[in-house]
Amino acid sequence: MYTAEQFISKTVDIVGKIISFLLFLMVLNVSYDVMMRYLFHNSSVGMQEMEWHLFAIVFLFGIGIALKEEGHVRVDFLFDNFSVRKKAVINILGTLFFLLPFALLILTGSFEFVKDAYITQEISEDPGGLYYRWLIKGMIPLSFMFLSFSAVGYILQNIRLYKETPR
Repeated sequence: MYTAEQFISKTVDIVGKIISFLLFLMVLNVSYDVMMRYLFHNSSVGMQEMEWHLFAIVFLFGIGIALKEEGHVRVDFLFDNFSVRKKAVINILGTLFFLLPFALLILTGSFEFVKDAYITQEISEDPGGLYYRWLIKGMIPLSFMFLSFSAVGYILQNIRLYKETPR
């Protein structure tokens, strides 16, 4: 079980490094777009769309990374006073009964959305916009698969914490 937890943790860390690189690219893209717009009075619809595409990827995959790093939102004024074992039980139950069903619902529900975009070869409605809209829409099921993967690691981590902590 510890090996599986470590594998998931390392995989999430690798995805986190890739996402940080994409965040850097997004900052460069936004900087370029702002300079072009305000210094040279020239703007590219494709570059503007690339901004929100990169933002969507960073946000969607960042959810799984935030889960691993305990950066997600919770009611801290209650949670902070609990014992380590009680926190672990709450994390396990919350992940099993709330997070995973939600992630699986979005995952299964998004395949048709991506399939329709692929079949119709959906593109941007704006002239000069990006093609292959199905690629960015495809990040939805992929990111929720990643979130589910990260959630399994989070459950394993909390099981270990529960077992290791004395009563």
